Amino acid sequence: MELASNPNNNMSPGKRDILNLSPEELKEELTAMGEKPFHAGQIIRWMYKGTTSFQEMSDLSGSLQRKLDSRFFVGTLQQLKRLVSSDHQAIKYLYLLLDDNIIECVVLKYHHGVTLCLSTQVGCAMGCRFCASTRGGLVRNLTAGEMEAQVLSVQRDLTGHDSGNLGGLVLMGCGEPLNNYVNVLKFIRQIHDPGGFDMGYRNITLSTCGLVPQMRRLAEEGLSINLAVSLHAPNDVLRRKIMKVANAYTIQEVVDAGRYYYEKTGRRVTFEYTLIRGLNDRPEHARELAALLDGFPCHINLIPLNENGQDGLRRSSEGSVHRFEMELEHAGKNVTRRRELGLDIQGACGQLKAAYLERKQDGSGRSDHGIRSIQSPGNPQENQ
Repeated sequence: MELASNPNNNMSPGKRDILNLSPEELKEELTAMGEKPFHAGQIIRWMYKGTTSFQEMSDLSGSLQRKLDSRFFVGTLQQLKRLVSSDHQAIKYLYLLLDDNIIECVVLKYHHGVTLCLSTQVGCAMGCRFCASTRGGLVRNLTAGEMEAQVLSVQRDLTGHDSGNLGGLVLMGCGEPLNNYVNVLKFIRQIHDPGGFDMGYRNITLSTCGLVPQMRRLAEEGLSINLAVSLHAPNDVLRRKIMKVANAYTIQEVVDAGRYYYEKTGRRVTFEYTLIRGLNDRPEHARELAALLDGFPCHINLIPLNENGQDGLRRSSEGSVHRFEMELEHAGKNVTRRRELGLDIQGACGQLKAAYLERKQDGSGRSDHGIRSIQSPGNPQENQ
């Protein structure tokens, strides 16, 4: 399979991605180089302005610039595709990593601001039936720097297109964040650092399929991020038909871990529920879900299935979605239907990557049906 040539993969193997360093680690590196640790703040500010060359960090001495350049690089991502939805409310990005793996992320524009949904792994090991990102399983974890590079690359793009600034992050892209726990927590702390991107914890949401030990561990971290839990069923029998993780943890264990997170952090937990036709979308399922969450001040987010051809699963009818929502409201539950953005640009996890790789394999070169392709800056050809 032929991939786009990656101009960054010829980088000196002795150099390290400086985005992988926390502010404290960067100060330690500077001290070891015989430099003052306060330069860390200068370097971080430059990187979050979008600067990728140490030579352009004009308030650093030439000597320090050369030292940095001999040891580090500022991680960047090569954009393979940039797709804009017909309503201009979603932008999907396909990026090439240094090792020629591919990831994707999506920008969603809401009335309250611009949110980036980013990836935390290449592929995913969780095997949820409805999710395209599980195809091929887990390849590897992303580093904290590769997650930061998504944020910086997207922010540069938004700035270049006069599309505003990122106001929120959701770790709901490809991969299971809590299966990459150490790197994800490091990324969250780095992106929150006041000297860098300064993203408020309450503007960050982490999504999990329900890894119970890691959920409880996260509750002890002292972070006030939001937690979204993929439930997708009201009982263990149905959940095991949809999600492999249900064979490891019961649905009651998952809900109890969510309660523990709420008790420790005070942050309301959202339970995600994908509605699949004839499988989990009947009124009795809604009533069972309401009983399962009785006494828990949580939020339920209903998501009509975004069909991707996996196992013949079908999207629930509008009538079924409405009845399900009404049953939950009648039971006194806080429930909303997720606003659907990016359906015409393969916005769901893993869909754009899967389509891209399939096209590369068959060598068709066909345009994606129903997708508006946007040229990259300086590239007169479709960026694919």
